[in-house]
Amino acid sequence: MLILGIESSCDETAAAVVEDGEGILSNIIASQALTHEKYGGVVPELASREHLKKIALVVDEACRQAGVRLQEIDALAVTEGPGLIGSLLVGLVYGKALAQALHKPLVGVNHLEGHIHSAWLENKMARRATPSLGEARFPNVSLVVSGGHTSLFRVWTENHPHTHTPIFFYRQLGQTRDDAAGEAFDKVAKLLALGYPGGPVIDKLARFGNPHAVPFGPIRMKGNALDFSFSGLKTAVLYRLRGSELGVEAAKRREWRNRAGRVTSEEIRSQCSEATLDLIASFQEAVVTDLVERTLAAAKSTQISSVFVAGGVACNSRLRERFREAVKAAGLSVFFPSPLLSTDNAAMIAAAGYFKLLAGERADLSLTAHASFPLGVAHHEPAATRG
Repeated sequence: MLILGIESSCDETAAAVVEDGEGILSNIIASQALTHEKYGGVVPELASREHLKKIALVVDEACRQAGVRLQEIDALAVTEGPGLIGSLLVGLVYGKALAQALHKPLVGVNHLEGHIHSAWLENKMARRATPSLGEARFPNVSLVVSGGHTSLFRVWTENHPHTHTPIFFYRQLGQTRDDAAGEAFDKVAKLLALGYPGGPVIDKLARFGNPHAVPFGPIRMKGNALDFSFSGLKTAVLYRLRGSELGVEAAKRREWRNRAGRVTSEEIRSQCSEATLDLIASFQEAVVTDLVERTLAAAKSTQISSVFVAGGVACNSRLRERFREAVKAAGLSVFFPSPLLSTDNAAMIAAAGYFKLLAGERADLSLTAHASFPLGVAHHEPAATRG
């Protein structure tokens, strides 16, 4: 079965063709990073306009690279939420129009579900080349961590009573109460005049600083111990800049960037003092520590030995390093998507959509976009799937 996936939840216009939920024939992503860079974040109106310009071209290129004609596609899967409503509508309306014109089945996919499937998709592809690799299994604890989301889920499967194909179920264990981790990276990078997107540049610069130089301390939560909060860390960085030499340095760096235009991370590093690099490294370490510790606490509380980590922040090299160290010490296993499948992409939407279609799900023309779209909030987990 050939599934055309379409993803447009934020600032990437993406389309992909995936075969049988695991073979990526094409995965095209048109980034808008240059459009939003000067604003230090995504501007929703500009994002939706860029999607309108690119959606048809991206879908055509996905089919071309896959070596298939649109008429040969068996079904379509589109992101219906969560995300920026204007951006979502572009991909969703285009997908509905294609499905109607081609008389093909259509299914809507939760963006967060797509990210979770990306780790499984990556593992299945890797095992094709190296069968001795460990197999990603269910149930698992999945951390979805990106610019817009930081959530923990318990994920398990049950076989469809008639087709015997897996149906996926999700129970949210924790979520961010304010800034998502990726959002905190972007905001701190903006405070320090490091550029946008903030995650990649902080990851590169943090390697040159002391991650223990600035004692941010643990993030303490009342109520659900598996919830996240990163706004306090961002505010702590702001307070360290106010009225200090670090603040003066950041202002000079901002002026330099405005004059210089596009610069490399190495050039940015040359404009950073040792104290600034220490602050960057310590901030990143505080975020990474919190993500790792709460995820492992979730695995322990649910007695699950498999962990998925997905979303744009899953590209962070220190996060991957710390997770591998932590799961090894705890006797667990961890699975990441490749960087291409970690950021927003349509292959993950097509892969998730494949299993929905096998389960008999279909969407009609009433399918619409949802800026807020919870995943897996209401399902009774049978005792047989626990543990």
